[in-house]
Amino acid sequence: MKYFGLQSQISRNNRNSVIILILFPVVFLVLTWLFFFLTSLGESRYFLADQEQVNLIPAINSKFIRTIPWITIGVLIWFSIAWFSHTSMINNATGSKPLERKENKRIYNLVENLCIAAGMQMPKVNIIEDDSLNAFASGINQNTYTVSLSRGIINKLNDQELEAVIAHELTHIRNRDVRLLIISIIFVGIFAFISEAMFRSMRFGSVSRGKKGNSGAMIIALILAVIGYIIASLFRFALSRKREYLADAGSAELTRNPLALASALRKISGDPTIEAVKRNDVAQMFIENPQKELKNSSVSFTTLFATHPPIKKRIEILENF
Repeated sequence: MKYFGLQSQISRNNRNSVIILILFPVVFLVLTWLFFFLTSLGESRYFLADQEQVNLIPAINSKFIRTIPWITIGVLIWFSIAWFSHTSMINNATGSKPLERKENKRIYNLVENLCIAAGMQMPKVNIIEDDSLNAFASGINQNTYTVSLSRGIINKLNDQELEAVIAHELTHIRNRDVRLLIISIIFVGIFAFISEAMFRSMRFGSVSRGKKGNSGAMIIALILAVIGYIIASLFRFALSRKREYLADAGSAELTRNPLALASALRKISGDPTIEAVKRNDVAQMFIENPQKELKNSSVSFTTLFATHPPIKKRIEILENF
């Protein structure tokens, strides 16, 4: 396996972060325009005069332009809240808590030695009280970078295997993978929230009361929101799968022991399920998917929505490193 240089990968992830920051709002605005277009098109067939139908596009554009500031404000508020509170959200979603040095000097020694070798500042260390084997990295800057390890992975891996796993997570931090993922998760969350809001409105609002005029617009909004969610999710999943290979390679480069990570992944694959993890977006952050129902899926189509590449393939690549 060829490992991309650190600076090259950091530059690539920084560039991808900018692209995502631009792409997701653009997708959101395009879908908003389509909503105005489709709803206006439906109305024009039954209610608008011929002359009004001719002026349909300018009217749609005018309505869309008036809506842009409100959309922008809403997206910025959502993004700001998620950005500044992501640490507490992730900790709550995973059951992750700080691990004090006096509780486990072994872990701190491994993390510190790897950080010295990598020339990076030591991140925070958290623990998940679960006997399964898993780990993840999170954070957007030096103040929030964190490596979280399950109780099971600490107790069941030897020092070389655990060192390789920690090196994998530190590589995610070094490459700015964690920041890129958090940005994508935030925007996917926006589409998910809109889809859920539209579905609830259709179920409990105008549709249930039989208001056909409003139900048509709700159906269109729901369809477009779901399309946006699928597009955003596919892009996010593709980023995650690629990054796992690079983090595996980064671990092998940092520890000079690719077989240790291969051995660790083999053990992790036997029991990666973390009971506290219920959200798909949070599950994507782990070294292996911690959700049992997704891990056991055998339908080939689900590979499009897989949060991780096949662990057998990762092990094979490491063994041939």
